[in-house]
Amino acid sequence: MTVTLEECAAMLKKADYIVILSHQYPDGDTLGAASGLCRALQKMGKHARCECSDEMGARYRFLYTGVVPEQFEPQFIVSVDVADSKLLGRLETVYEGKIHLAIDHHGSHVSFSAFEYVDSAAAATCEILPKLIQLLGVEIDSAIANSLYTGLTTDTGCLRYPNATPATYRTAAFLMEKGADAAEINRVMFDTKSRARIEMERRVMDSMEFFDDGRIAMMEISCRMIEETGALESDLDGLSAIPRQIEGVLVGVTFRQRLDGGYKVSLRTQPPIDAAAICAHFGGGGHRGAAGCAFDASLEEAKKQMLEVIRAQLRLP
Repeated sequence: MTVTLEECAAMLKKADYIVILSHQYPDGDTLGAASGLCRALQKMGKHARCECSDEMGARYRFLYTGVVPEQFEPQFIVSVDVADSKLLGRLETVYEGKIHLAIDHHGSHVSFSAFEYVDSAAAATCEILPKLIQLLGVEIDSAIANSLYTGLTTDTGCLRYPNATPATYRTAAFLMEKGADAAEINRVMFDTKSRARIEMERRVMDSMEFFDDGRIAMMEISCRMIEETGALESDLDGLSAIPRQIEGVLVGVTFRQRLDGGYKVSLRTQPPIDAAAICAHFGGGGHRGAAGCAFDASLEEAKKQMLEVIRAQLRLP
C-alpha cells in the first residue's frame, strides 16, 4: 500500500526495535540513507540497526562512526533505496514477506513491502530522508547531514547528472547548513582513488568496444580483472559511468561477470535515450539515465541482445 511521508513518520514513531535494510553492492545512497535514518531513530531513543548483504567499502565506513551496533529481535523492518526485494541479496530469504516499509526513489520500484513511499522525482533516497527525519521531530545534526549529503552527491555524480533538480540543489544546501562537510565528502567520493581502482580503470577501458559510429560503448568487468587487481567492491563503484563520459557516446553498457557465469549489466545513457526502458526488456529497471538488468548468457550473446534493443531505441538498422 502506498503511503504518504507523514504516514511513514507516524509508523516509525510508533515502532521500536527497527532494522534498516540496504541493497546488495551498496552505494552511497543506500548506505547514507540507512545510516542517516538509524542515527535519527537512535536520537529518538529507539533501538535501531542497519543490515546489508555485502560489506561496505572503506570510504563509506565514516557513515557509521558513532552509530551504536545494537543486537535485538526486530519488530519493524524498513528498506531504503531498494527497488526490488531481489536486490537485498542473501537478506531476501531472511526478510521475505516481513518488510513493513520501503522508502525509495526508483520509478521502476517493484512492490515487496506492506507499505511503501516512492518518490521517483527525487534524485536520491537521501533527498527524501531530510523531510522524513524532520517529520520525526529530530534535529538534523552534522553527522546525519554528512550521511544524507553522501547519498545525495554520489547518486547525482556530485550534482552533475540530469537527475539533479532545483529541489536537489536546495536539499544539498540545506544539509550543508546543517553541518555537512561537502568539500571533504566530495573529495573522498570523487577525487580519491586506490591503486586497485586505477588498475581496474585501465583494464576496463582496454576492454571497451564501440558500435554504430561511436554512439554505443560497451565494456567488461571480469572476475579475472577483480582477482588480479585485488579490487574491492568499493573500487568498482562508478566504473559504469566511464563509457558515457566519452564524447559522442549516447549509451554506455558495462557487463560485470558474476561468479555463477552470468552478467550483471549497468546501463548509462544521455538524453533522450531511456535506460530504464531498455533494461525493462530484460526484466530490469532503474532511471532514464541509469538502469540495470542481468543475463544468464555468454558475454557475446548478452552484447548481441543489448545491441538489438538499444538500436531500436536509437532507431538504427
